[in-house]
Amino acid sequence: MNFELDEDQRAVQDAFARFCDQRIAPAAAALDESHAFPRELFAELGRLGFFAMRYPEDVGGSGLALQHFALALAEIARGSMSLAGAAAMQALMGTKFLHMLGNADIIERLFKPALEGRKIGAICMTEPDAGSDLGGIATTARKVDGGYVLDGSKTWVTSAPVADFFTVFARVGPERKLTIFLVERDFGGLVIGRPIHKMGVWALPTSELAFENCFVPDTHRLSREEGDGETHLRKTLAEIRIITGAMALGVARAALADAVRYAGERQQFGKPINRFQATQMKLAEMATELEAATHLVRYAAWLHGAGRPHHAQAAMAKLQATEAAARICDQAARIFASYGFAMEYPVQRYLRDVRFTLIGGGTSEILKLIIAKEVSS
Repeated sequence: MNFELDEDQRAVQDAFARFCDQRIAPAAAALDESHAFPRELFAELGRLGFFAMRYPEDVGGSGLALQHFALALAEIARGSMSLAGAAAMQALMGTKFLHMLGNADIIERLFKPALEGRKIGAICMTEPDAGSDLGGIATTARKVDGGYVLDGSKTWVTSAPVADFFTVFARVGPERKLTIFLVERDFGGLVIGRPIHKMGVWALPTSELAFENCFVPDTHRLSREEGDGETHLRKTLAEIRIITGAMALGVARAALADAVRYAGERQQFGKPINRFQATQMKLAEMATELEAATHLVRYAAWLHGAGRPHHAQAAMAKLQATEAAARICDQAARIFASYGFAMEYPVQRYLRDVRFTLIGGGTSEILKLIIAKEVSS
């Protein structure tokens, strides 16, 4: 594998690095403090083609690979994890199943506007008693004339308060077959529940959601047949893990850059603290962990693009990148010392936001089980 970025990849990275430096980073603190969905920046990402990046040209996309997408997403996360989370949801989980399984009306009316940032999509899998355990999903879809009636509840639904449509996983029939449905915001029986107040990603709204006798027409059963939901979901999990790793790289880069800058400015005992060996060791460890995680995420994305087996590598990339990023953000806060505890510096935001990446796409404990199974088979 060639670890050098090619011309197209470099162009994508540079474009989103400029967007981060000029538009996202200057607004990140205010976005965080407002706890409000970043609609303006979200729309700008649509105009930049971010949401369409991975989709084919015949539906309005750019036809680029996951490698390009991961590079762009890391730059967005370097500026704001809240915006990166919303963008990742829209560009992958919020729209992928529509593209894979949606009919012509869904593609034209919902999917294509979502690629432009004019519609917002969300996915509903997690339930109060079902997180990593997909078998615990209890939401049901009962077949009736012309469609299905959904009943149940979901939680930790990213972008739910602002979403226009929801991809929903529910059980059908006595065999409880996991099936995918599309629910639009104006469907009767869809209830947006209480917001979930989080320690980080404050500008990424998350809430509970309920289906109370919610009718979904047959045209909105995305599954081609009842019970194929888990098959389609598992095809997407590796991508979710790779892009979550990419987001972790972004916030880790921001934390390291801030720590390096601060260590060169902060004076103690008559010299900058970057002259002290203890600080130098921290910076060296942070830079090395970031470099290693970067290569692993890029390798997993390259395997995906090459059509080669990458299930284990995606889990490894997500595990290494997110855990390394958490350590890097913690070390950055330690270099800032008391100012790492002060809200006036963004390092406290990095430290809070990085934990978002430890959860999505599978916890570290689940990932270790997956990796162990792969290497033992």
